[in-house]
Amino acid sequence: MAKPSTESIDSGGFMIKRLTFFLILTISCGIAQGAELATLHRAAASITASELQSHVNVLADDSFEGRESGTRGGRAAGMYLLKQLEQRGLRGGGDDAGYFQSFGEGYRNVLGFLEGSDPDLKNQFIVVSAHYDHVGYGSRRNSYGPFGYVHNGADDNASGTAGILETVDACLAMPSPPKRSILFAFWDGEEKGLLGSKHWVEHPTIDLANVAFMINVDMIGRMQNQQMEVFGSRTAPGLRRLVSEINHGSNVSLKFNWELKANSDHHSFISHHIPALMFHTGLHDDYHRPSDDAHKLNPEGMESASRLLFGVAYEIADRGDLGSFRSDAQGETPAVQQQLEQPLSTLPPRLGVRWYSDDEGPGLLIAHVERGTAAERAGILVNDRLIEFAGEKVTDQDQFRQAVLFADSHVEMIVVRASEESPVTLSVDLDGTPTRLGIAWREDAGEPGTVIVTRVVSGSPGRLAGLQTGDRIYAIANEPLAVGRDLYDKFTTLPSPIVLTIERDGRLESVSLEVPPPRG
Repeated sequence: MAKPSTESIDSGGFMIKRLTFFLILTISCGIAQGAELATLHRAAASITASELQSHVNVLADDSFEGRESGTRGGRAAGMYLLKQLEQRGLRGGGDDAGYFQSFGEGYRNVLGFLEGSDPDLKNQFIVVSAHYDHVGYGSRRNSYGPFGYVHNGADDNASGTAGILETVDACLAMPSPPKRSILFAFWDGEEKGLLGSKHWVEHPTIDLANVAFMINVDMIGRMQNQQMEVFGSRTAPGLRRLVSEINHGSNVSLKFNWELKANSDHHSFISHHIPALMFHTGLHDDYHRPSDDAHKLNPEGMESASRLLFGVAYEIADRGDLGSFRSDAQGETPAVQQQLEQPLSTLPPRLGVRWYSDDEGPGLLIAHVERGTAAERAGILVNDRLIEFAGEKVTDQDQFRQAVLFADSHVEMIVVRASEESPVTLSVDLDGTPTRLGIAWREDAGEPGTVIVTRVVSGSPGRLAGLQTGDRIYAIANEPLAVGRDLYDKFTTLPSPIVLTIERDGRLESVSLEVPPPRG
């Protein structure tokens, strides 16, 4: 790796039950229309930690002298990749139908070509790539030292190079190639300023206008805590959802980073308005140092990352419509991301009491009345025993919370008060508005048919069930999500239960919401 909208609110009661992921597939408009999930999983199983580690052990051996571009070690690494592509029967994708594209001072991109299966779409290409060069013996320009020792670059980027080779194998394990053609690219000169990918987009070996998408992997060998970063998900509509769908069944959590810097080869394509994704498992203390050695990698994490790479690459190559490049992505910085995903402030309480239950009587005993709230205005006192609210007997805390959230603005409540012989009826004007689901959401222009949860009302069944701010809702009632007013209408009128498909950290789940009956 090179050196470094409209807002709606609704809330209320529901209980969430986890369902099987089968429901997600039946409502998904993504992978269900492309490659079959089970077939993808079988092919992905051909990608193994041991085979990935074997490739890295070769490329990160001292005999390759750090694979610096233009050196004998760099040329030896290029020859290793050429033989791997030949053994797999891929056609050359370089100069004059060979495997190499030469440029600069003895630098060489290594390119292999898998022809697509669709008579029309095979003329479109997906570029799937990693850089194979590193920094040789290191210098003050490209290393954090010590200098003069072989920098093997096991993670940077023998790991990504191995991932591409295994992705080739998984593609060949599928019953047929994807609809579009795939150009597998191993870039040289990345550590010198993305030279290989820059050269290719300026002197493409296929018509650049036919390149529909690019996927890059750079440093996928040091996965920690089962986490991986995904860059470029804003460069075409719906990419976050696509990647999350492919991530089904994995225990890897994904961080979708909006930063677009010229720090790896995906940027060369984005600068030419070609949508691109990049997978990365993070920097570490051995980055650009002689200590980036093969034995320090996480082979199982590399396997997980490579299987996700394959699934995403094949699905993108096999989809009918990929959407066009989103120019807005180039201005959507992490600061813009933070603003879009910023949770809303906490709502003030509708009633304004705290309580506890005991064995000395029915209902709930009032323990505290907040100043300036509806409870204080209505004359509720500490030690009042609340036995009825809005015409319903108070049986437990959760039921009472739901009743407060969903009640009309004006209600009556009955309390038992020690100073009174008979129960006392109080008239209460609740603050805020009645709510049903317990959530607020915000639309995302870069992910059509998606909303981001920006508030989960405190004390609501939604909070108790575990919904979180930042969750994305992809479908409701087994239908693709219709945002805006249509979404609000569904949330307020659909009968219980309401089934949602949500995504959190790159994982999709189906949840069932038990909600109060619609009003009117």
